[in-house]
Amino acid sequence: MNADLHIHTTASDGSDRPEEIVRKALRLGLGAIAVSDHDTMAGVTEAQRAAKDFKIEVLPGIEINTYFQGREIHVLGYLIDPKNQLFLAKLAELQQERLVRTKKMIAKLKQLNINISLDQVMAYAQGGSIGRPHVAEAMIEAGYVSSKEEAFDKFIGAGKPAFVPREQLTPLGAIKLITAAGGVPVLAHPGLAKIDDQIPTLVAAGLKGLEVWHPKHDYLMVEHYYKLAQKYNLVQTGGSDYHGPGHSTGNQLGAATAPMSTVQKLKDLSIIKDFSFAEKCKER
Repeated sequence: MNADLHIHTTASDGSDRPEEIVRKALRLGLGAIAVSDHDTMAGVTEAQRAAKDFKIEVLPGIEINTYFQGREIHVLGYLIDPKNQLFLAKLAELQQERLVRTKKMIAKLKQLNINISLDQVMAYAQGGSIGRPHVAEAMIEAGYVSSKEEAFDKFIGAGKPAFVPREQLTPLGAIKLITAAGGVPVLAHPGLAKIDDQIPTLVAAGLKGLEVWHPKHDYLMVEHYYKLAQKYNLVQTGGSDYHGPGHSTGNQLGAATAPMSTVQKLKDLSIIKDFSFAEKCKER
């Protein structure tokens, strides 16, 4: 059995509910999964409850969007204390920043004669972490573009006319935030991040892992980051970056996985030893 440690749900920009993820993971024979939505852990509780009576472990995770030198860098965090007030406050801040950014994008689109409303975008977010994919879906519904790819390529992707950058959090800031909440920070898909020269600095700040196995990592990338993780004594993690069957990428759960031994390594690095996120949330 293997573990898929990078999965998105309807709590952010995925199309499957957390309980659906668990059912699919069981059918695939996965031993563990990690729900790792963008800037939120709202999907973890539902997934853990759905997995309660089955032989599959659901790790609490998150993918924090950060920026470095004008580029978006993602940092995964595993096994975070859900009662950590500093962490919860920061997540609330990130959610507010996402909302403000979305409003600015809608305003820019209006200047381009693309008229969509915040209500339309929020309907696609379904109460979860709002982001550009939801803006793209609203644009498709209104008939301005035919696909998310077109929306990003022409309007809301980096450097495009309706793009609004997020400059609030750096990779170093995310690592420190995750560490302070007892979690384990991991650099997501480093082959896409392309900040190898910064890895020693990130390690010094508390980085504990590299996402070695990812659908967009070819064989040479996997070999490179596996060895780099060994060099810096980092945990080698992996996951499919699953967003749902309707997405052009990240559409196959279990497409990339890590060995089950990775799960234990992450647990050994976390200061939190009770990983039942659902039960901890009840105590709050």
